Amino acid sequence: MEINQTNYHIDGMNPSDWDQIRQIYLDGIKTGLATFQTGAPEWSEWDQSHVKTCRIVARSEGSILGWAALSPTSSRCCYKGIGEISIYISDTRKGQGVGTALLKYLIHDAEDNGFWTLQSAITRENKTSLALHAKCGFREIGFRERIAQMPDGSWHDVILMERRSPIIGI
Repeated sequence: MEINQTNYHIDGMNPSDWDQIRQIYLDGIKTGLATFQTGAPEWSEWDQSHVKTCRIVARSEGSILGWAALSPTSSRCCYKGIGEISIYISDTRKGQGVGTALLKYLIHDAEDNGFWTLQSAITRENKTSLALHAKCGFREIGFRERIAQMPDGSWHDVILMERRSPIIGI
């Protein structure tokens, strides 16, 4: 499935996209709000840690504007339909609807691939991501207090958000 937006389109991620995807990821890491990671892995490590389906990018004229992918939450078979979301938008395209388009596409793609639950763990301070997920049908199911300590010594709470599919796993 491919979705065409006004000035970009969403389609599958390719290994050749990694340099641009990695840069967007690094920009997200720099914010201190998007992830607790302190560096971006090489393609092979990233590829191993994410499901092989449900990897998408928004692109325009050869440039990646944002990306989204799923990671498994467990190696146990009974949890195969639960995916953890990663979504990152280029600094130059934030606030322009790219995140909403990517997340809606990812939800559809996940359901097509048998995922019944999508979840995200979002730092309490990341108001933009919390609002994006709520806009796309996710609900807050809890929080984890002071769950991660950053290299600078600061602690962060994480809000847990979830979306259950109305068509898969019912």
